[in-house]
Amino acid sequence: MELHEIDLGNPDNFVQGVPHEWFAHLRREAPVFWHPDPDGHADGYWCVTRYDDCVTVNRDYEHFSSHLKATLYEDWDEDLLAQQRLMMLNMDPPMHTRYRRLVNKGFTPRMIRDLEASVVTYTDRILDGVCEAGTADFVEQISAELPLQVIAELMGVPQEDRHLVFDWSNRMVGSKDPEYQVAAESGIEASMELYAYADELCEKKRLDPHQDLLSVLTQAEIDGDRLSQLELDLFFMLLAVAGNETTRNLISGAMVAFFENPDQWERLRGDRSLLPSAIEEMLRFVSPVMHFRRQATADVELGGQQIREGDKVIFWHISANRDETVFPDPHRFDVARPANNHMAFGGGGPHFCLGANLARMEIKVMFDRLLDRMGDIELDGEVQRLRSNFINGVKHLPVRFTPSAPVGA
Repeated sequence: MELHEIDLGNPDNFVQGVPHEWFAHLRREAPVFWHPDPDGHADGYWCVTRYDDCVTVNRDYEHFSSHLKATLYEDWDEDLLAQQRLMMLNMDPPMHTRYRRLVNKGFTPRMIRDLEASVVTYTDRILDGVCEAGTADFVEQISAELPLQVIAELMGVPQEDRHLVFDWSNRMVGSKDPEYQVAAESGIEASMELYAYADELCEKKRLDPHQDLLSVLTQAEIDGDRLSQLELDLFFMLLAVAGNETTRNLISGAMVAFFENPDQWERLRGDRSLLPSAIEEMLRFVSPVMHFRRQATADVELGGQQIREGDKVIFWHISANRDETVFPDPHRFDVARPANNHMAFGGGGPHFCLGANLARMEIKVMFDRLLDRMGDIELDGEVQRLRSNFINGVKHLPVRFTPSAPVGA
């Protein structure tokens, strides 16, 4: 394999599966690699693929900025970029610290703990909806439904509106996939529709607040500082996408991993005490968010390469989580893997995932109930993957299992 053959910018190269052989080659031969970008505004960008270097880029916000050009692969025009910079994901300290202090008031550990009973109820209702049929599209009918229902409850979105959020999220994140992209402007239109919905919902929460996240955030204040309506809209979008897409694709991708490694499914069925380590292995192995972007704020050396001020830098969680120097036999799916310090939630630092504990709880409940109620679940057709080099996604996953009676959740 030659370095010039590697093209991580083309989402077509991720449809059949993540090109792990390319990442392994880069880790060995060019861990900080200058990748051509013929479709971008710049000549190219640095691809960072080793674990330690990825952790450095994620944590060192003074040299690698989220704010300058935002955190997504695409190059935005200045008008869109100015708006994106108001989203927490695209901030650096001290603005990021200020924003996170405010949103933390609505995202307390107690709020997450109080959701667990609802998550169990939602999960059983979801499985009740398919259990008698004996077949299902695992993504559309099972894994997509749980995070949608949970995020709707968390944010105070009426459950009957949750599929609006599902549609907007698919059109924004899956905009390069022909199944979701109905027009070139579909992703932008989806974001505008979502903002309008968030505006209306926030106004209702101001007039009639409850115990949900949006009610708390519309009232949240620290030293006279409050979130503007645009900041609330952008946070709503961030949660709608991050809380929906990531957990859905983690659960779906983990189910595919179990189908490919049935011995690990049987091992977990036989020893439920392995569930905590299995969850961390699912997160490492799937890595639903494959990369983020930073912009160099000054000349800096990384991995033996001289990065120049203004250079675009893409660091790949999906590669860091298969780094042979950190994870022995990294391509093996092992539900009992010890010392699993993966980067699925960002690898620490100021951008550590706000919803990490919520995601872990949803994964735990879903697989606990699946093991109890659908222990003989099997693949029943072709796995269809998302056309994306950002989200490690599964669109459709046909499954079969022994039909059973609903539990009546």
